[in-house]
Amino acid sequence: MNKPVAKTPTPFSFRVDLRWCLDELLKDGRISQRDANLAATTPRAREQLNWHPLQIVANFDFEDAVSGGPLKLDVLTAWLAGRAGQPVFHIDPIKIRAGEVTQAMSYKYADRHGILAVAVTPDEVTVASAQPFHSEWEADLKQTLRGKSIKRVVANPADIHRYTIEFYRLARAIEGANTSDAISSQYVSNFEQLLELGSSSAAPDANDQHVVNIVDWLLQYAFDQRASDIHLEPRRDIGRVRFRIDGVLHNIYEFPQLIMNAVVARIKILGRMNVAEKRKPQDGRLKTRNPKGQETELRLSTLPTAFGEKMVMRIFDPDVLVRGFKELGLVGEDYEKWQKMVKEPNGIILVTGPTGSGKTTTLYSTLKQLATDEVNVCTIEDPIEMIEGSFNQMQVQHNIELDFAEGIRSLMRQDPDIIMVGEIRDPETADMAIQAALTGHLVLSTLHTNDAPSSINRLIDLGVQPFLISATLLGVMAQRLVRTLCPHCKVETECDEKVWTDLTHPWKAPVPKKIFAPKGCLECRDTGYLGRMGVYEIMLLSHELKKIISDGASLGDVRKQAYKEGLLPLRLSGAQKVAQGLTTIEEILRVAPLN
Repeated sequence: MNKPVAKTPTPFSFRVDLRWCLDELLKDGRISQRDANLAATTPRAREQLNWHPLQIVANFDFEDAVSGGPLKLDVLTAWLAGRAGQPVFHIDPIKIRAGEVTQAMSYKYADRHGILAVAVTPDEVTVASAQPFHSEWEADLKQTLRGKSIKRVVANPADIHRYTIEFYRLARAIEGANTSDAISSQYVSNFEQLLELGSSSAAPDANDQHVVNIVDWLLQYAFDQRASDIHLEPRRDIGRVRFRIDGVLHNIYEFPQLIMNAVVARIKILGRMNVAEKRKPQDGRLKTRNPKGQETELRLSTLPTAFGEKMVMRIFDPDVLVRGFKELGLVGEDYEKWQKMVKEPNGIILVTGPTGSGKTTTLYSTLKQLATDEVNVCTIEDPIEMIEGSFNQMQVQHNIELDFAEGIRSLMRQDPDIIMVGEIRDPETADMAIQAALTGHLVLSTLHTNDAPSSINRLIDLGVQPFLISATLLGVMAQRLVRTLCPHCKVETECDEKVWTDLTHPWKAPVPKKIFAPKGCLECRDTGYLGRMGVYEIMLLSHELKKIISDGASLGDVRKQAYKEGLLPLRLSGAQKVAQGLTTIEEILRVAPLN
């Protein structure tokens, strides 16, 4: 008689529900009996039973009886992971290769079981779930993975639901674009000026307009990640997408080259650019509106490269372009100096720095403050980076010979009080800006120089006489943008005296006892930095400075006099922010030049 074959016992599998969560939270002392009764009996909880139970509990904003903080969804997710003995996982879409993880299982399978693959290696697939005790799906998935093991992690249920839809929509759009006529058609008949984003939030649909969906995802994703620029870079077989976040580029995705070409063509059409012309650079603009109704403008630029057209989209978020001076980092003595300059009735104020140093943001924020009902504020820009209703804006158009100089000449006949010139880049523009200041107008503009004193030499190089500079220039502000330390995770550390000396050389600044260093957390995507702020060098033109400029002093003499009068160089200004715990020495050394 054959003995029965012993079967491996199936582990107990169950789905956590609201009752279980409340009971276990109560046992662990995380909530009170009153909180548990409230969550279990409130009609709102019963109406939201299609939510994950952790989402229902988080919706009540209970106080965590252990830590004293609110029981947010991330806190509850970490608690559940600890209960199950599984690692907690934060889904960062920038670090997940959506094209690979969507191949691990079908959308229907992932949606039915509430799971999502978040990492794939040759030997293992990491699967995120918000039901750590439910394991009935594991056996079926192991068969389809062909020998790969499964590593289970616990993730925020809201993130799992959101990114399951987003990742599979993108994968379906790319697959559909590869196998359909979407690429060849290139949407030639579509000339939107305002692109509505996020109009489809449903699950993947085989009838999607594939390239349209890819562009929609790309722009929404960039806005969500606080990107300032989107780079679409063609290579031999693939196209690479990179986002600039807080001044640093991050690899985001790789498209097949044909799809990259279609995406660029789609965006060129939206920006009213010539789709057929791929041999020379082009510029365009695109305005978008997200599902919340907020409008964001993008400046488009294409460049022919060895493998096709490279496109860069500069994002002009209105919330970023017009900010308070405190948010910009312009505080204390720097703020007082800047306010002293902009309150003058006439003269020229210059903001200097390289591309991407925040000059435009500073000027827009200042003009927003100055543009009251009593004054006429006019701008001439190339291009207009943000439409602002409180002042009059004109755009340079080289095709009809409307350049900066001609624009200033026209604005002078418009009875302006304040004129903003996008950039002084040639002798004629410099001359017209000087003439505007001499005739009683306040002129704000930008220059590309390394520091504030260098702007004097730059104006002389452009043909401006030294006595005219002395007569019109009110002051110069050089600026840079540095990443700010994440307030959620920065840690105290001792200051290395040698590194501090290198930063402040040749000025002898006292060494702070403690500074802060980056650590990395979920809020800052493990970078240790969150957001950016300005570092400023402001040179007011005193009577003595004007005199030595009129006498033809060298750049060294101008610097020496400016430092004597209290000019704080960029590195020393940055060192102050390091001592205040706002940024790091490495950031200041990265962006601030040593003169």
